[in-house]
Amino acid sequence: MPVPRKYPSELRERAQRLVREAREQDPELSLNAAVQRIGPRVGANPDTLRRWCKRANVDVDRAPGTTTADARRIKDLERAVEELRRANEVLLAASSFFSRELDPRRTR
Repeated sequence: MPVPRKYPSELRERAQRLVREAREQDPELSLNAAVQRIGPRVGANPDTLRRWCKRANVDVDRAPGTTTADARRIKDLERAVEELRRANEVLLAASSFFSRELDPRRTR
């Protein structure tokens, strides 16, 4: 079961929009300064807000990195690969067991 989110998505979107608008109004304003200014006003931790903004920039190709959708897909694929490895181990063990049981050279 997923962990409940501390901040509602509306707050997240509003805070990101405010940081983006503040940086557009003052191009010399760094991301760090913007989140320090906006975070307390909206009730979000500045470090959390910074992470949201960085993630949003990656998701819209303004910054290099793995997008949220790609990260989710990679995680799902890794989970599927692990499941297939376990299934393969079971099948190999079963194959080995049955080949020994059906071996005509083996005496009982």
